[in-house]
Amino acid sequence: MISVIIAAAGQGKRMGASINKVFLPLLDKPVLLHSVAVFLACPQVDHFIVVVAPDEVEQVKGMLEQAACSKPYQVVAGGSERQYSIANALEAVPADSELVLVHDGARPLIEQAVVNEVIAEARKHGAAIVAVPVKDTIKTVDDSGFVSATPSRSTLWAIQTPQAFSYPLLRDAYEYARQENLLATDDAALVEAIGAKVKIVAGSYTNLKITTPEDLRFATEILGQGCERMVRFGMGYDVHKLVEGRKLILGGVEVPHSHGLLGHSDADVLLHAIKDALLGAAALGDIGRHFPDSDAQYKGASSLMLLGKVGEILQSHGYQVNNIDATVVAEKPKLAPFIPEMNANIAKVLGLKENQVNVKATTTEGLGFTGQKEGMAAYAVASVTC
Repeated sequence: MISVIIAAAGQGKRMGASINKVFLPLLDKPVLLHSVAVFLACPQVDHFIVVVAPDEVEQVKGMLEQAACSKPYQVVAGGSERQYSIANALEAVPADSELVLVHDGARPLIEQAVVNEVIAEARKHGAAIVAVPVKDTIKTVDDSGFVSATPSRSTLWAIQTPQAFSYPLLRDAYEYARQENLLATDDAALVEAIGAKVKIVAGSYTNLKITTPEDLRFATEILGQGCERMVRFGMGYDVHKLVEGRKLILGGVEVPHSHGLLGHSDADVLLHAIKDALLGAAALGDIGRHFPDSDAQYKGASSLMLLGKVGEILQSHGYQVNNIDATVVAEKPKLAPFIPEMNANIAKVLGLKENQVNVKATTTEGLGFTGQKEGMAAYAVASVTC
């Protein structure tokens, strides 16, 4: 019997999403289900275990039930570190398993041929892992920030998953790690620590781990080759009245001013226009539909927080934000000093680079309600890819 442990309990902070990165949509299904599908299709695999954060166990069970998995599986609660999560999963491995494979749930592009090869090598040698030769020159650096050595590139490999091991060998390695209080970043390191040799199996550079929004876009392009892709555009416009006794919030930045904008939420006219542009590009309505001012929960709400929710709505429908261009129309105060922080706020919440966001400010030379300082307006254009 061969069992597979799929590690999916990480928080994925570098993704900048408010949900586990393995739940993000990748074309037709979540990232995690792409990883699971590879092992469902492998005739050598008999059983798999998905290890997730404790509060995500029921969600993943439901996800796998909906996917109608054709092989026996379990969903196990993970621990505070990857190693502790795998240790929990090992407790659920059937006792008659010959080999155990450990794979990152965030590596959805692993190829079936590579899985077959790592299984074959683990049968021969007891331990085998997937890796690719390092392309760049690598240097070690001392505590002062100076280069201390340049290892030969010919000996360096970047390690991927799956990693395959004799079940007794992996159990012994984890028991040794527990006794010695040893913490490692991959399973092979624990097996190496008890003196076992680990065979390298050449993988693929496309077997990337989804860590950042760029990785997700790259994976989408690889899986979507030959599929029709569409870039869509949306525009947003919003106006708010200036009144005394309110803070002036623009782009999530509190701007010192004698007046603030009146509204049900924090009345951030810039973010309101951007949210409408994003929703418009995806044909998903407007902010009034998703966050109505008749709902008390949005009274005084942070528009930056609501922008994050708009980002989640787009992601759940398979859209990725390409760029945002926006203009605030206001006579006073001078906004130029605050624009870099606005750009940074918007980019961070949506998981973008700052060069994907461009906020500008202008006046109407004293004309109209903005020129008379009665209110402010904002225009925004956004593009998304589906």
